[in-house]
Amino acid sequence: MKKILAALAATTLMTSAAISAAHSPVKIGVILGFTGPIESLTPTMAASAELAMKEVTDSGKFLEGAEVMPVRADSTCIDSAAASAAAERLITAEGVTAIMGADCSGVTGAILQNVARANGIVMISPSATSPALSDAEDDGLFFRTAPSDARQGDVLADVLVEKGVKSAALTYTNNDYGKGLADSIQAAFEAKGGSITISAAHEDGKGDYSAEVGALAQAGGDVLIVAGYLDQGGKGIIQGALDAGAFETFVLPDGMVGDSLPAAIGAPLNGSYGTIAGSENEGAEMFQKLATDAGVKTDTYAAESYDAAALIMLAMQAAKSAKSADFKDKVMDVANAPGEKILPGELDKALEILASGGDIDYVGATAVEFIGNGESGGSFRQILVDGEKITTEKYR
Repeated sequence: MKKILAALAATTLMTSAAISAAHSPVKIGVILGFTGPIESLTPTMAASAELAMKEVTDSGKFLEGAEVMPVRADSTCIDSAAASAAAERLITAEGVTAIMGADCSGVTGAILQNVARANGIVMISPSATSPALSDAEDDGLFFRTAPSDARQGDVLADVLVEKGVKSAALTYTNNDYGKGLADSIQAAFEAKGGSITISAAHEDGKGDYSAEVGALAQAGGDVLIVAGYLDQGGKGIIQGALDAGAFETFVLPDGMVGDSLPAAIGAPLNGSYGTIAGSENEGAEMFQKLATDAGVKTDTYAAESYDAAALIMLAMQAAKSAKSADFKDKVMDVANAPGEKILPGELDKALEILASGGDIDYVGATAVEFIGNGESGGSFRQILVDGEKITTEKYR
């Protein structure tokens, strides 16, 4: 009798442990530059990713009812050592099994090589756009929902040509993102017959950019292209150029696009234009409504952040496991055809389909389509600063 009772007790304990394991929180890291040169953008990016996580948790259909718990960490955007240490803490101390992030290209590459690969952790970045990441060794762990700057350079060159720009001065933030984007813009614009009069790096965090502005002004150009960060050196360059009367129109790639820039510069920025990842589709409209209803303000890379988090969780569901080693090969499957198309707000339906062994094609907020090594094909929104606000001219 005692043996029977002991066996029953052991079975009960094992069952309880299994239920506990099935319903223990799945932790996903959200590592973004909450301090640093894009700190005005990251709260919205994080909130959008966490919106997808809440949607999945509230459905009760994720991995037999497991809760998703976001854990934030600061990438700083620019300090690779600090970003790597933060990512290491997420994995070793917090127990995250995947990372939504990082944001800026340099810190993303550092985390990938120093931390994610060593620990076998999947990363999906919503905003790391350096072309160098396309060929990075990643062991199948790295994906991004924003398209590469190799494509942005070509799109931006088309915009310049269409607006009649013959020559442009170019300044870029002195890191992987800035240099890669500047090279891409210059190559594409010159191939289309344009002239880059100067391509000069600038450092973030300086109080005075008069020397940099002087060199750009001396080289001249119809416009000044600023491949920098809207809360740091890029903003300083623009303000310095305006103060010196050096340029009137500024061309703004993705790192310069956000509501905080026209708010800081004011009316003199009106008429400037640029490009940012974005698409015009049903999913984009549904995400906007979903975010608005939840009280989440949308800004640059918010939609890409929602999609990055959604893809992580849907790949987990497809693999029936939250372990990166199990679900990394499912990311491409859930992102692309064949399968039922899934839009923002439909994650519960996607979870049901995957649980029953069906296929989905996650379209999401940004018309996700992965090509090659986890690369987003992506499309771009052409923006215009008008009335001291970022407005949309067209999609490309």
